Amino acid sequence: MEGTKRVNIKIGTKVSIVLKQDQRSGDLTEGTVEKVLTNSPNHPHGIKVRLDSGDVGRVKQIHR
Repeated sequence: MEGTKRVNIKIGTKVSIVLKQDQRSGDLTEGTVEKVLTNSPNHPHGIKVRLDSGDVGRVKQIHR
């Protein structure tokens, strides 16, 4: 499932995101989506979300 399409991401979805400070290293942070921050239907670098931990980043993986 693609993290570049907003339709695939809902509140409560388990995802892995890349934080702004981790973009160079590619380190991922796992969590549950609290809020979807990107308004457009898709974004080439991933939909921006806020996790329930407060971390903000772009979705790279969606977990089932």
